[in-house]
Amino acid sequence: MDTLHDPSSDGRETRRPADPKTGKSLPPLGQPGYYPGFSTLNQQKFWDAATRERVLRRVNDVPPIRFFNPEEARLMKMLAAHIVPQDDRQPSRRIPIVPRIDERLHQGRIPGYRFSTMPPDGNAYRLGFEAIEKMAKQSYGRPFQELSWRAQDELLKSIHDAEPKEGAEEIWKQMPVHRYWALLVQDCVEAYYAHPWAWDEIGFGGPAYPRAYIRLEHGEPEPWEVKERRYEWMAPADSVSDPKGPDVAAHSEHPAHGQGGTH
Repeated sequence: MDTLHDPSSDGRETRRPADPKTGKSLPPLGQPGYYPGFSTLNQQKFWDAATRERVLRRVNDVPPIRFFNPEEARLMKMLAAHIVPQDDRQPSRRIPIVPRIDERLHQGRIPGYRFSTMPPDGNAYRLGFEAIEKMAKQSYGRPFQELSWRAQDELLKSIHDAEPKEGAEEIWKQMPVHRYWALLVQDCVEAYYAHPWAWDEIGFGGPAYPRAYIRLEHGEPEPWEVKERRYEWMAPADSVSDPKGPDVAAHSEHPAHGQGGTH
């Protein structure tokens, strides 16, 4: 598991999804999502040895922090908590996002391209950290990690909207703000959804190799999968980045733009 100290742990209850009927926060779950009881890892006996070893490593072997310094790691953990919230997960089942990003940067792994307006990824991260701190101090008079969760959300939303708060104008001249945001989101999302526990959450059957999938028509689940069981929830009351009201299919996804897509 991710052993980094969690600087964003206070007030977690108010940041969890809420029951639209009562307004109360839903309890954290060992397995959130609409596929209760489903486990991709239960199918590992059907995988070949190489596939099984690779997938299990994602659960059992959390890499150490080697690229970020301690202060950067704490800040990055807080950013990841905003971008991919895991307050609906029990602490022992939270997916280690920051160590995977750190591992990529430490190893110098890239997707095979870099936008001409962007510095190398490691430099982009550090420039972004500097920008976030400058904006926090300019707009709120305090470091980012000392701000309320709501204020942090507002600052990050200004980056998402490509209308960053004042204080870091010189940094955004060095790299486009929307490209930086896309880099952050892409890395956080990729680290999260590469983990088998995230597969359980969305009902993804995993590699299914060499057995393969057999029901490719009409969206029917495989014999080893479970049917979707939706429940209603609404975003926390002070959320600034999510629509209010019950989740039906109304929660829309915003495609990544910039470092892997279009602006």
